[in-house]
Amino acid sequence: MWWDTSLIETTVTRQFVCSHLIPEEIERLDQPLAFGDGLTDGTYWEWIEKAKRIFLILSDLGVPDQIFGIIDDSWDDDDLPIALDQVGRLALTPGRDDRIAKKFYARQFHYLVHYIDKGKHVVYQDDDLVPVVVDKRPGLATNNVTDKIELPNRPGEAFTRRRFSIGTSPGNMSMENFLNEVNSAKNLQSDHLSSYYGSYVYQGCAYVIFTHTSDFNLKSLLSTTPGPWKPLAKQERRQMLMNWIHCLTDTLCYIHRKRRSHGNIKPSTILFCSNNYIFYTNMSRLSSDAALSASERSVFDRESYDFAAPEQWYRPSASAHRRNMMVQQSSASTSSESTTFSISRGSSSDTSSNASSVLHTPNPLLDPQAADIFSLGCVILELISLQMKRTTRAFASHRAAKHKLAGRGGAVLDSSFHKNLGQVESWMNGLAKDAAKKDDLMFRGIAPMLHVVARMLSVLPQERPTAQEVEQAMYKILTENCQIAEPHCVHQYGEVGLGLGNLSISQQDGNFSIATKKQAGTSSRPGSAIGGHYRSTSNLEREMTNQSSSSSSSRHLLQDVRTSHTRPDWQAPRHSSSSSYLMGTN
Repeated sequence: MWWDTSLIETTVTRQFVCSHLIPEEIERLDQPLAFGDGLTDGTYWEWIEKAKRIFLILSDLGVPDQIFGIIDDSWDDDDLPIALDQVGRLALTPGRDDRIAKKFYARQFHYLVHYIDKGKHVVYQDDDLVPVVVDKRPGLATNNVTDKIELPNRPGEAFTRRRFSIGTSPGNMSMENFLNEVNSAKNLQSDHLSSYYGSYVYQGCAYVIFTHTSDFNLKSLLSTTPGPWKPLAKQERRQMLMNWIHCLTDTLCYIHRKRRSHGNIKPSTILFCSNNYIFYTNMSRLSSDAALSASERSVFDRESYDFAAPEQWYRPSASAHRRNMMVQQSSASTSSESTTFSISRGSSSDTSSNASSVLHTPNPLLDPQAADIFSLGCVILELISLQMKRTTRAFASHRAAKHKLAGRGGAVLDSSFHKNLGQVESWMNGLAKDAAKKDDLMFRGIAPMLHVVARMLSVLPQERPTAQEVEQAMYKILTENCQIAEPHCVHQYGEVGLGLGNLSISQQDGNFSIATKKQAGTSSRPGSAIGGHYRSTSNLEREMTNQSSSSSSSRHLLQDVRTSHTRPDWQAPRHSSSSSYLMGTN
């Protein structure tokens, strides 16, 4: 039981007080205060209403009758906490009793609970009682610095807590750095992102609390069927997967709007709860993923490599960077039923497997938001494969098939997406053909969604769509192809000069292309204005620049105001159209 102010007020009633006193003491409640000398007409009961915490402590110690003497000495709840060396002044016993004094000192903190409210940082004293309930059951956390917790002031919610040792020793974090990270983490608040809830300092350690706690991640889902999935009906499971895809794209759109990038999108960093609620891990230095030991970080992360964008491992040539100013036609239709896919490669020199091109130093040309798009495209393709009952092991084996050479024995094969785009294309073709044979409405969105993924997996970062373009495409697919009336994470958008409602989609010789209409059109979700989007100039903007000689001031810039039907924490003021963004978050 956590004794907050409301519980104390409702508990310490006159009836409660009388139940702890003998008749003679009860009669005394309505008598004037002895120390008033006629200057006040206040009664002992009226004073007890100002000393309810003290009365509860005295009751716990078995000396409730001492409340009268304490009141005569003018003590009340405002004097709490009382230092241990001052407890003797209360005269709880006829003589000195250190045992009673220590009990009073310790017990008073049970009635001085300070809750951790959303967005707050609390500094607790060493003897304070921290209102946190740690779940001791084994969870997803794999280290001893993260816990699954509950907060008594947020009943029914579960949180993740991470502990930091504060100091200057190796492996510790300074308090200044911790508070800087807290201030940075506060700026990202989303339902589908493990977000900063609050933090506190206690007994030499700092703790940060994040929303959500995970029971599973996509990596485990792709290899096994978790418990929460087993009771789901087939149709419910199919629709949930499609909604998951939109939730992930919508949340990435929010992150990019904040001039941030996730920087670590892969199946193991996309989590879901026992109620199948999906969310990204937090990407700050405070997250549980950042708690890996030095030895763990030194081991090659195969999953991160497999889902990384090509430019994160290979430096693009200068000629490729210049060619990016001319955007190729790409397959991103939301309505075509074409089952043939082509992922833009740039040129052979850009995707050379020459070992000398491997990045050993940071790439100054890296666009972290474009890298997010590639990685999310890989994850979406895994989810579509799951929708089509294809296993992730089979997909990885298919990607690595061309690396199988005689005499290599048990060598580890490269199954990354960025080094096996040809195999990825053939896999996508197979998925689309299988989906075309099915009658369920959910499968009508597979082929259009794969065309969006094909653009997301473009080798050249500048050819990939922005997060907003992906989100709009996925929304249109879910509502028009899959006939989902109200997808998860719906946000209204107004007229978009470069939005999906202004895309001209054509098909020729089995291939299909996307272009931008010059005239303004109506987006798929009319009704509100659009705010600034911070990704570097998008494909559609560059195409419009090539088609028109109008000045940049007259162009319709993509904007994105997150106006949620159900999530007020996403509402935010409109930003300027600056193309700057944070070059990383970790």
